Amino acid sequence: MRRNGQARAGLAEQPRGTMGQRAALAERYRAIRGLTEELCRPLATEDYVVQSMPDASPAKWHLAHTTWFFETFVLAAALPDYRTFHPGYSYLFNSYYNAVGDRWQRSARGTLSRPTVAEVYDYRRAIDECLLEWLAGASEQALRSLGPVLILGSHHEQQHQELLLTDLKHALACNPLRPAYREPAPSPGGKAPALTWTTYPAGVRWLGHDSEGFAYDNETPRHRVLVESFQLASRLTTAGEYLAFMEDGGYQRPELWLSDGWAARCAHGWQAPLYWEQQGETWSLMTLHGMRELTADEPVCHVSYYEADAFARWSNARLPTEAEWETAADGLPIDGNLLDSGHLHPAPAGTDFAPSQLFGDVWEWTASPYVAYPGYRTPEGALGEYNGKFMCNQLVLRGGSCATPASHIRASYRNFFPPEARWQFSGIRLTRDA
Repeated sequence: MRRNGQARAGLAEQPRGTMGQRAALAERYRAIRGLTEELCRPLATEDYVVQSMPDASPAKWHLAHTTWFFETFVLAAALPDYRTFHPGYSYLFNSYYNAVGDRWQRSARGTLSRPTVAEVYDYRRAIDECLLEWLAGASEQALRSLGPVLILGSHHEQQHQELLLTDLKHALACNPLRPAYREPAPSPGGKAPALTWTTYPAGVRWLGHDSEGFAYDNETPRHRVLVESFQLASRLTTAGEYLAFMEDGGYQRPELWLSDGWAARCAHGWQAPLYWEQQGETWSLMTLHGMRELTADEPVCHVSYYEADAFARWSNARLPTEAEWETAADGLPIDGNLLDSGHLHPAPAGTDFAPSQLFGDVWEWTASPYVAYPGYRTPEGALGEYNGKFMCNQLVLRGGSCATPASHIRASYRNFFPPEARWQFSGIRLTRDA
């Protein structure tokens, strides 16, 4: 979710025929662009410009950057005489594309009081109007060439929809008033079922994207891996189970932690997951709906890889490899507590079906380093920069979260973050050797 890559599939996910392709592309474009702005509707003007840490970005920057993507990689490529909306926006709103040119320092995005919020919305409207006008008259050749880039851009914006929410949550949590992003939707409630284990036999498995639909380049090539027999937990680790780890001295026992993890725990003073606060004997946590008391049956969330690994050791288990996770998820429907549910917070497992909660609720840390699949080659051009060059010092997460759009996630999706990252909706599913 963090970064976008080259589109593997072309227009295979679109209806046949130029008119059908145009209509489907336009419909998806409008829907995704509209959802981004709908997510911003609860914000006050002041909320748009806050940057609470270097890894986060202001809401205004997300709005502008996703617009810059379509302007730079679709409109400028499609229209030979295209004139940029503003000559300085490429410098301000480029993210990591070295091939496109210099860019404003990431950690200083919150210092950009100008352009104003209103001017950024003007920018979005202008680019939307121009792009949809181009799309309405695009030739079949242009659709073959730039249609995949437009699809990529829509998935890129869906990534930023999730980042927008996680960055806003961090900013609001840093405010002593603990303001809510918006009023909560009705909670699914429920009690987490008892944890059980599903055994998967050893065998040679196929790993990676296997259909004609969209995928990022880091999900390919599809390849075979030997997976030994393993057992996967029937649901996500709950906040109550993690609290038991804490009460058993989990944050004070270095024997449970990786060396780098213990160093990070000490350096940052970790004593609980991010956003947890103790008041007497009661634990509360910050949500996008404000502060509330901890619910023991909901999945634990906002833990680093180091915390997830330490909990797994304490549990006499381990974290799954991404091959094990994909083995379990292969063929299952994309059904779970995702952004579309409107809950914006992990919910207790609502079923005894095993494994449950594979999609949605929290991104699940795996034990797999984020590296290239066998035969992977970084795509040429600027759009090839995002994935390949980050295949170092990151861990893979799978499954999506309560802030991930349902149409964006799939079983082969590989999210990746450094092991210390905690501000994303990241959680734990245990695995054991069979």
